[in-house]
Amino acid sequence: MKDKDSQLPLRLRKKHGTGQRRDVTAADGERLVRAQSLRNAVTAGLIAVIVFSVLWIMLTSLLNRVFPWMTVVLGAMIGFAVQRAGRGVDWRFPTLAAVLAVTGSLAANIVVAASYTAETFGTGTLDVLKSVTSMTWPVFFDEVLTAADGFYAVLAASLAAFLANRRLSRTQYYALRLWRDGSDGHQ
Repeated sequence: MKDKDSQLPLRLRKKHGTGQRRDVTAADGERLVRAQSLRNAVTAGLIAVIVFSVLWIMLTSLLNRVFPWMTVVLGAMIGFAVQRAGRGVDWRFPTLAAVLAVTGSLAANIVVAASYTAETFGTGTLDVLKSVTSMTWPVFFDEVLTAADGFYAVLAASLAAFLANRRLSRTQYYALRLWRDGSDGHQ
């Protein structure tokens, strides 16, 4: 009878584990699924959009330049916020992060344009946003929003979706797979 610890002569030494079954069950996977919170993810994503918009306005005012690539930073912020607050393990969280990134980048562009316009006219950003009419939007989309803004919004959405799901260890992933398959792990 062979000893478990004996080394076969032509095999490399195992550095990654003992090779024994993990001691997890489908109940552990169910706990991972129950720990998800879509509401917390939405709240954290909206807070990230607001904080980003304020920071982007401050940077634009300070340097007197608009950096359209900053929406990629927004995508990373939203992705991390959704990941930490939502603790998601399914498809809803990357989708939510991508939608928040696209809408957030559009909203941030609107707020930055309003801030720049307010600075030009010597008034407040909220005054400019209150004065928006149906005739303002075509001008905004023709003169302010460019193809580069759309490209960066899609890039931000991709980054947010990539970062949105919770990072699982091997045992957590195995437990989640057991729960999805409906087995208890003991065969």
